[in-house]
Amino acid sequence: MYKVFARYFSSTLLRMLTLLVAVSLISFTLIVLSPIDPIDAYLGDASVSEEQRVNIAEYWGLNKSPVERYGIWIGHVLQGDMGDSITYRQPVAKVIGERFRASLALMGVAWVLSGVLGFILGIIAAVNKDKWLDRFIKSFCMILASTPLFWMGLLFLMVFAIYLQWFPLGLAAPIDKLAHEVTLGDKIYHLILPAVTLSITGVAGVALHTRQKLIDVLKSEYILFAKARGEKTREIIWRHGLRNIALPGITLQFASVSELFGGSVLAEKVFSYPGLGNAATHAGLKGDVPLLLGIALFSVLFVFTGNLMANVIYGIVDPQIREGGRS
Repeated sequence: MYKVFARYFSSTLLRMLTLLVAVSLISFTLIVLSPIDPIDAYLGDASVSEEQRVNIAEYWGLNKSPVERYGIWIGHVLQGDMGDSITYRQPVAKVIGERFRASLALMGVAWVLSGVLGFILGIIAAVNKDKWLDRFIKSFCMILASTPLFWMGLLFLMVFAIYLQWFPLGLAAPIDKLAHEVTLGDKIYHLILPAVTLSITGVAGVALHTRQKLIDVLKSEYILFAKARGEKTREIIWRHGLRNIALPGITLQFASVSELFGGSVLAEKVFSYPGLGNAATHAGLKGDVPLLLGIALFSVLFVFTGNLMANVIYGIVDPQIREGGRS
């Protein structure tokens, strides 16, 4: 068992390191090839002399060749320093830490909502297979899956924030309050609309997957035997169905972390939510190489951790995998 775990851990670590290097190299190449001039983006509308431009380039290390810049950045990262953000003029690690706390709350609420709602819709559709409710849920999921997230966010803003005025237009807190005056209720109030919008990215997949899995379970012989013994549909689903569909549902939910992380960029931009996705957008428009690379590496670690947790949970819950690992 110990050898299997050590082999799995070493191979996982090697894959993660390889992925980090590949992502950093590809991201840096794309940023360098971008038409955005970091110095112009840094200066904005300000007009400076050529000498000042040279000094700015030298200060941020932009006067060196791309190969030198990447080598210097790698050397600093290996020492635990991801550099300073040109956009926020703060250490990259500090910017990521502050912004990720806001993004984590947004993604966490959206992750739970998408999983719970998708799971419930999938069960309802499977129980009412081929009935009008099943057809309605399938059509609803297809519409959600084909609707762009940013468009849905704009629609929610127009309906619930502008027309009905139930929620604020955006941000993570009231604009007329200082940081120490913002309450937990204020944060939750500003979080609801972007979290609901972001949760849409995972509802359709979980619902349709749960529906098909439960339909397969209800067709099995031991379910037919349970029905023959007089068990009600609700009891069958609770005792037998949930146990068999929970594992694939959990795995799918953890595997959807990458989609959730990518969708948060659009949701945060639409709602002006000050999270990590919004910071990545600003960094891209400013040509902020250190911050973009730092966010790229952090996103890889975040998504990789989600997938790893899905595999670990799958191995814990499914006894067949554990037995296969021992053999």
